[in-house]
Amino acid sequence: MSPRAAIVVTGTELLSGRVFDRNGPWLSQRLAELGVDVAHITIVGDRPGDMLDALRWCATLDVSLIVTSGGLGPTADDLTATVVGEFCGRPMVLDEALEQRIGVIVSAMASRWPGRSPEAIRAANRKQAIVPEGATVLDPVGTAPGLVVPPAAGRRGPTVVVLPGPPRELQPLWQLATAQEAFARAVEGRTHYEQRMLRLYGLAESQLAETLRSAGESGVDLERIEVTTCLRRGEIEIVTRFEPADAAVYEALVAVVREHHADTLFSEDGSSVDDQVALMLIEQGAGLAVAESCTGGLLTGRLTERPGSSAYLRGGLVAYADEIKERLAGVPSALLVAHGAVSAETALALADGARERFAAQFGIGVTGIAGPGGGSAEKPVGLVWIAASAGDGRRLVRSVQLPGGRADVRERATTVALHLLRRLLLGESDPAPA
Repeated sequence: MSPRAAIVVTGTELLSGRVFDRNGPWLSQRLAELGVDVAHITIVGDRPGDMLDALRWCATLDVSLIVTSGGLGPTADDLTATVVGEFCGRPMVLDEALEQRIGVIVSAMASRWPGRSPEAIRAANRKQAIVPEGATVLDPVGTAPGLVVPPAAGRRGPTVVVLPGPPRELQPLWQLATAQEAFARAVEGRTHYEQRMLRLYGLAESQLAETLRSAGESGVDLERIEVTTCLRRGEIEIVTRFEPADAAVYEALVAVVREHHADTLFSEDGSSVDDQVALMLIEQGAGLAVAESCTGGLLTGRLTERPGSSAYLRGGLVAYADEIKERLAGVPSALLVAHGAVSAETALALADGARERFAAQFGIGVTGIAGPGGGSAEKPVGLVWIAASAGDGRRLVRSVQLPGGRADVRERATTVALHLLRRLLLGESDPAPA
C-alpha cells in the first residue's frame, strides 16, 4: 500500500474567504506525482489550539507525512513552527546559523521599512530562527525557512514538512524538502501511479453514472482503479488513477465509455476543447475572430490563455450595446429591430461581422441574457445564441438554455461556443438556407 499524506493549510484569511488557497491543490498534485496518496486537505485559522488539533486529527488517518503551509512569518500569529514542535515532541531552540542567514536577508531588505530601527527588524525576524530541535532546516527563499520535522526519538507519528504560505516561497522549498533524508524515510514504499483523463460534452452526469455501473456489471474490475468524475465548465471529466499493472482495467473502462458515448466523448488524452481548437486552427493555418455580447470578453480571454495564441486569434470585440453591434460589428439595424439582440440572426451577424472586420477565416458570435434581470417569457434568463461561421459559407448556429447565476451562464456559454467552433473546424455545417 502506498504511503499516505495529509495537508494542513493555515491562515485565518483563508477561512474568511478573503484569500483562496492555492497551496493545498498544488501540494496534492506534487505528492501524487511522487506516488504518495493524499488522505485529506484541511484549512485552519492562525490559532495554536486549532492547528494542534488539526495535526493530531491527521495523525489518526494513518498518514506517514503531513505538509503544512503558512504561519512562518515574524508576526505574533505566525506559530506553525512552535505548534509542530509540540506535536512532534521536540523543544524549540535557536538556530544561530539560521539567524545569521535571515539577518543577511533582512538587512538587504531594510530600505523597505524606513523609520524602523535595524534592531527592531532583527528582533522581529529572530523568531523565525527558533525551530524544533533536530529539524532539518530548508534555506529561506524569502525570510521564512522551511522545516522537515520527524517525530522525536521513541515517539511514533508522521513526519511534518513545514513550508511558508506565499507560493513563490513554498514551491522552491518543496523541492528542497523532497531531497531530505527524513522526507525519504516518511514516504518509503511509495508507488507509481498513472493518471488519465477522458472529457465528454453534452452528457448528463446521471447517464455517466449508469455507464460506470454497466462497466462494473460487465466485468470491469473498478475496485482496482480509482475513478472520479467532475462537472466543470459544462463538461464532464473522468479522471482515473491506477498502478501500471492495472492498465488493462483502465483500457476496458475506456472501451465501455467509448461504446456508450461515442457522440459525446471528445477527448481520450486529456486535451481540452481549448487545446483542440487551437491545434486545429494552427494546422489549418486559419485565423479566428470573436464578437461577444453577454460573455463580455470571457471567450476572447479564454482563447488567449495559451502561449502563442497570436498564431490563430486575430482579434475580439465586446459588442454589448446595440449601437456597438451595428457600428463596430456590422449587425444591420433592421435585423436587430426584426429579431432582437438575442437571436439566431444576431449571433450569426456578429460571427460574420467579426470575421470580416478582422480578416479571419472563422468567426464566433455570442449573444444572450446572463441575468439576473432582462429575461421574458419568450427569452428567459440563461438563453444564449451562439454562431460559428467560416469564410467558405459554412455555419453552425445554436441556442442553449443555461442554468445557474450570471457567472455560470457566462462561463458555460464560452464552453458551448468553443465546442461549436470545434465542430465547424471538423467540417460540420448547418444546411444552407433555402
